Amino acid sequence: MHVAAVTASHSLTELPGGILHVHTDQELGRLIERLRGDRLLALDTEAASFHRYQDRVYLIQISSRSITAVVDPLSVGDLSPIGGFLADPKIEVILHDADYDLRLLDKDLGFRARTIFDTRIASQFLGEPGIGLAALLEKYFQVTLDKRFQRADWSSRPLSSAMLAYAATDTRHLPDLRDALHEQLSARGRLAWAEEEFSLLESVRWAPREPDGDAYLRIKGARKLAPRSLAILRELHRWREGMAKRRDKAAFRILNNQPLLEIAKAPPANENDLEKMPGISREGVRRHGTAIMAAVERGRRLPDEDLPKLKRASRPKVDPDHGERLDRLKAARNAVAQRLELDPGVVCPNGTLEAVASRSPQTLEELIEVEGVRQWQVGEFGPELVAAITPGGD
Repeated sequence: MHVAAVTASHSLTELPGGILHVHTDQELGRLIERLRGDRLLALDTEAASFHRYQDRVYLIQISSRSITAVVDPLSVGDLSPIGGFLADPKIEVILHDADYDLRLLDKDLGFRARTIFDTRIASQFLGEPGIGLAALLEKYFQVTLDKRFQRADWSSRPLSSAMLAYAATDTRHLPDLRDALHEQLSARGRLAWAEEEFSLLESVRWAPREPDGDAYLRIKGARKLAPRSLAILRELHRWREGMAKRRDKAAFRILNNQPLLEIAKAPPANENDLEKMPGISREGVRRHGTAIMAAVERGRRLPDEDLPKLKRASRPKVDPDHGERLDRLKAARNAVAQRLELDPGVVCPNGTLEAVASRSPQTLEELIEVEGVRQWQVGEFGPELVAAITPGGD
């Protein structure tokens, strides 16, 4: 394992443990010069979805084999040199569970990575019992991650030295972890499987959140409500989302889903009744009681013809053999998973098997055309899937 080597001549702020703290454009320029020529860089980001309504990148961690730095995107004006590293196909970018990091980097900065190694995917293909970064670092390097800052507010400033050190741990061991996992994947003939999955990450993009007037229906228990209660829930949800957006605060920090549901089920007559409801504090009533009661009243007064009407999903055309095909495909997949000593979901997710059952491919050429099917899957167990399509084929 490497030890971050830092010299005073580079005029970069150094934290305990040899971590570089970059918070100006000039400091980023010096860091980039020190990293120039490296062909392997680990990267991670810290966001604040637990605290903010609009999530974004609040910290970027970068490690080479000899340097670990944390970059403050709130104070560095031009982060494009980092984007240049990510876009360079000659530089392998190591991330753990890359999907959300890549989406945020795309949304906030327009950065897109080319050559990716995801240590989470790699560990899945090795059948690791624990695929979280903490479990992997504990197993391979006896490094125990400090859990104090798992839900820290990375949007706050200043960040303490302890928080920055915690964040740096997410990347400083990734080059060594990559090496260990890469070696095992190669030895077991599974590197090409992982590389196919890595390549698909290059196309990951942020999907804008479209206005969703039915978002309140995703609250657990909402669809069981009577129409009038559902109208009240809709008004409460609209109020909460608007408040959260204006304050840039996570919606649950305004009011949890369960109190919203309880209010809709048994609407209080006044703020005194509201304070007696579970999940509603006296402080919550003081801050939001008037707005909550206004939302309840809007739902109460809504004309009957305007009450929410649940849409019934149209039933697809029934294929009487679909269920049996799917069962045979799952049995074939599970047998492969047992042989490979991998989780069935890693071998082939149920959603992909559903698509295969619907398309009923009769050849390997047809199988690879099914959405979600990978080349490595066709090569490793494609014949078993095709054989399972027809009765007696398995």
